[in-house]
Amino acid sequence: MYTVSTDPSRLDIPLIHRYLAEGSYWATNIPLETVERALANSLCFGVYGPDGSQVAFARVITDRATFAWLCDVFVLPEFQGQGISKQLMQEVWSHPDIRDVRRQMLATLDAHGLYQQFGFIPLTNPERYMEVKRSNPYGVPTAN
Repeated sequence: MYTVSTDPSRLDIPLIHRYLAEGSYWATNIPLETVERALANSLCFGVYGPDGSQVAFARVITDRATFAWLCDVFVLPEFQGQGISKQLMQEVWSHPDIRDVRRQMLATLDAHGLYQQFGFIPLTNPERYMEVKRSNPYGVPTAN
């Protein structure tokens, strides 16, 4: 039995930092201080096993009224394939602070099938969206 909680005191910050910095494709080498600041200013969801240890995570950047951006979602490799990501997404998108916001967004390289189950589709009007993307923000070593 896995439980989902938004209690920030339960978050295993070293685990989250380690996964993001070493196991993700989107935040390689992210500094601990950056992770801590991001967690403090976001709506965070931890998934915990029967022993209370954290096995998954998701973070939502939101104003809790009109907009929510889902990011930093992961399930530890040894717990994948057990439906945890679906349980996590159900909890995230039914949370009272974000379930009725006007726009919910995310970016993914490899989990389109999961998010489509929750109503996500490719951008309808991508020409309306703009971004500033900083290359190598955390000093990821590059091959010569």
